[in-house]
Amino acid sequence: MKEQTLQHKVIIAYLAHKSNLSATALLAVLDCQLLSELNIDILTAAETTLNDTDKLLDRQADEVHTLLSALITNQHTCSDGLHATVSAWSIKNGLSVPIHNSTKRYDVSLALFKQAWEPHRKNSEVPLRMPGPKRELFERWSGRRLLQATDTVLVNDVVRVRQDGSGNFATITDAVKSAPKHLMMVGDGINQTVITGNHSVGDGRTTFNSSTFGALGRGFVAISITFRNAAGPAKFQAVAVLNNADLFTFYSCSFEGYQDTLYTHSMRQFYRECDIYGTVDYIFGNAAVVFQNCNIYSRLPLPSQINTITAQGRTDPNQNTGTSMQSCNFLAAADLAAMALCLESQESPITFLGRPWKPYSRTVVMQSYMDSLIEPAGWVQWNGDDLALNTLHDAEHNNSGPGSGTAGRVDWPGYLVISANDAINFTVSNFISGDQWLPMAGVPHDGGLL
Repeated sequence: MKEQTLQHKVIIAYLAHKSNLSATALLAVLDCQLLSELNIDILTAAETTLNDTDKLLDRQADEVHTLLSALITNQHTCSDGLHATVSAWSIKNGLSVPIHNSTKRYDVSLALFKQAWEPHRKNSEVPLRMPGPKRELFERWSGRRLLQATDTVLVNDVVRVRQDGSGNFATITDAVKSAPKHLMMVGDGINQTVITGNHSVGDGRTTFNSSTFGALGRGFVAISITFRNAAGPAKFQAVAVLNNADLFTFYSCSFEGYQDTLYTHSMRQFYRECDIYGTVDYIFGNAAVVFQNCNIYSRLPLPSQINTITAQGRTDPNQNTGTSMQSCNFLAAADLAAMALCLESQESPITFLGRPWKPYSRTVVMQSYMDSLIEPAGWVQWNGDDLALNTLHDAEHNNSGPGSGTAGRVDWPGYLVISANDAINFTVSNFISGDQWLPMAGVPHDGGLL
């Protein structure tokens, strides 16, 4: 906690002289402020749980593991934002030391926790409840749709949001601000209820700050809504949804963008029967996340680009994070399919399942259908960098379709075609403990292999 508090003080000191910062640099430092405050809450929550019991239950340990993993992710997100957008050497240098020191300590804490806990798993009883991050942090996150819920989703009242003023509220922001702790958002259907924005890195935002919709907290459910970032492919990173909420569920929703559409930032998440559209790294982040029965649509990229569906950001081998895609369909969106037909014998835009964003990147695709748009190699390096190829974990299991053949896949040490015994570790029940919390969300799910 001492290191995180020091880091936060340094950030506040820079913000006290924000007139000296460019607009983009200010956004990056503000991102760091939010992430630092979230980390203080995370440390408090983890410490409370660890001090309140002599013997951790499975679900308590999973939550602490998730919190410590998110702690490290938040640190790297702050650092990445600074290095990508802040040109002033003094700012980056002044913050890099406390960020580095804190991150190293968190790496060690996570390793010690995992080593101490792993041999003693499976004490399955009712867990203690852990508080989520403080709501007041989110309400300062200007320009977002800010959400918070705790533990379970209990619908006690229904309010309607209608722009014409005929509902209870004219905006989602006003409705959320008035809501109690437990929150569920239900739309009229994909492309019927649409939440849209157009913030982007091309317009001077940070990636973290570009989202149309941001979710932080715990236990939220969104159903039958389209989330869209309309910035377009020429604006580079433009996030439709940023999600770093724990036990968060999207059911029958659509996510539309181009580069960096869906930022599964951290914590435990579940997506069921959703449509996701994009081009470059359009499902990215470092959550423990399962996509089940989803349609993954690759769009037409810019002429200089290739499509990379996933970019997983695991930075520490002890993090319980990764992207699992089960019973999904990997398809060409209408614009990409039309281009492929027009080109006929010529080469159409190239699409890969993913690339490793960070050194311990972990992505598993299983029991899914892959159309012919998927390249035979399947996976591609991050900007030609081969440093992660020994430490990543990209895996496939029992997929089908013309793009699913593994004979021509990459020969990286970290790439594997896995058996059912290994694939079961990345199911809803095992990877995100979904059987323990998805029934409370009222969302259907399959716990194991299909």
